[in-house]
Amino acid sequence: MQAKRKITLSQLQYLVWTAILLISFISMLSSDGVARSALFAFNGVCFYALIIYGNIQFLYPRLFQQKRYALYVGCSSLLVLIAGLAKGYISLYIGSRYHERAFTIQDADTHLSYFLSGVTVFVLSLIIRLAIAYFAVKQQSEEALLQRSQFELKLLKAQVQPHFLFNTLNNMYYEAYMEAPRTALLIERLSDIMRYFIDQNIQDLVPIETEVQFLDNYIALETIRISPEPEIEFLKGFKPGIQLPPMLLMTFVENIFKHGIDKISGCNQVWIRIAQQENYLIFETKNSINQHPGKTKPTGLGLANLLQRLKLLYGADFELTTGGDSRYYSAYLKIPLS
Repeated sequence: MQAKRKITLSQLQYLVWTAILLISFISMLSSDGVARSALFAFNGVCFYALIIYGNIQFLYPRLFQQKRYALYVGCSSLLVLIAGLAKGYISLYIGSRYHERAFTIQDADTHLSYFLSGVTVFVLSLIIRLAIAYFAVKQQSEEALLQRSQFELKLLKAQVQPHFLFNTLNNMYYEAYMEAPRTALLIERLSDIMRYFIDQNIQDLVPIETEVQFLDNYIALETIRISPEPEIEFLKGFKPGIQLPPMLLMTFVENIFKHGIDKISGCNQVWIRIAQQENYLIFETKNSINQHPGKTKPTGLGLANLLQRLKLLYGADFELTTGGDSRYYSAYLKIPLS
């Protein structure tokens, strides 16, 4: 059985305009005939569309949202006046052709009525604009909820006997503590990472201290695979108590160890900085370029997924830039603090 297809916004608009056209045509059919009713209906739909789309697609985003209010009011008034006069005089022209009477310029009261009819449609366009914004936010919220549900489902599938694994790691830790303290410390860090995945990663927000500790543990575990160990500088400057979505900073650090470590030359420098700047959190990484990359090339999926998640979480209120030169690769993220 095929899944039901959701109607798109464009398809909905086509249906609405078709319905308006048919209703207008049928309502005038008995008094004006087929040809004239069709022309009147088409003229009316064009009039509505000119004002509604002129405001929603052009004036509102380019003037009102840019806080150019005076220019927005002036251009909107001009749009309403031109559209109203055009509809009125085209209707008069259609009527004069079919009744064989002279086409004349109308008086001031008639012009005012044309303008007021345009004002009515313009107010309707504002209501439609608010409705579109509401449904966009609603759809964004549903996508975020769906993404989280899928993520939690995958996480639940991955949680195979977590208590058994923790108990095993604890036993390994105590066995290794007396013989190899460094190995015991790494086992403890691995246990902390796994506990983070299971306990914290399904939360909407986590303390920044927990997120940074997770990054520290990950860096420590990755470092033991590299000889000589890379030079890593991790600067931390933030107030305690800040909360942020889990695993939001991990992509940059993970990419450093996946693609930025040169195991042949052994010359690896990594700088990481996390800092609070007023109501924003700044996270930056910089690493030396791997001069001897393997056959596998970076796919960019991690950054693409991060960008999608940031859009769902913050809309357009964030900054994400990546790039580099022949020596260093840098990444920069700026997000608002809740």
